[in-house]
Amino acid sequence: MSHALDAAALDQLFRTARTQNAFLDKPVPASLLQELYDLVKWGPTAANTTPARFVFVTSKEAKEKLAPALSEGNLAKTMAAPVTAIIGFDLDFHEKLPYLFPHTDAKAWFDGPQEGRHEAAIRNGSLQGAYLILAARALGLDAGPMSGFDAAKVDEAFFAGTSIKSNFLVNLGYGDPAGLFPRLPRLSFDEAARIA
Repeated sequence: MSHALDAAALDQLFRTARTQNAFLDKPVPASLLQELYDLVKWGPTAANTTPARFVFVTSKEAKEKLAPALSEGNLAKTMAAPVTAIIGFDLDFHEKLPYLFPHTDAKAWFDGPQEGRHEAAIRNGSLQGAYLILAARALGLDAGPMSGFDAAKVDEAFFAGTSIKSNFLVNLGYGDPAGLFPRLPRLSFDEAARIA
């Protein structure tokens, strides 16, 4: 990397970006979701495992499948959001390692019961979910990441018969400032970090 991003870019990604609770009635084109994934896929994961799997829920029918899994506090805003991304992780991610990490037998590192792959899958899949939030902001979208859902119901509705499990949800679209809560504080460097 040859230079730091300018202040406006850093604001868009971090300093003035907000978790959105309401979105404008403005659709997000499928081409933009494809562009979003094409940025996310370049984010680093351990041994290039890339275990995250994404479902972009946009249709009325798909939203209705998702609704029974949502907590009461997340239902209305998720049903109104143009897109809800289900961030999942594939417990059988290692099957793709001969392609993704071809210079050694990385698949053998993860062979065995799925439970032995869970930690790597959720850790690296969570990284990819964070990349999705930042990539969305970089492309001019707003994001509202959340828990507050029944993972078993999401898995049954969207991942039945697969080795994929849901991790968290992210509403995507163009944020409505009327839905913002007051900005919350963050910990200072000295409270959260140290240089050893």
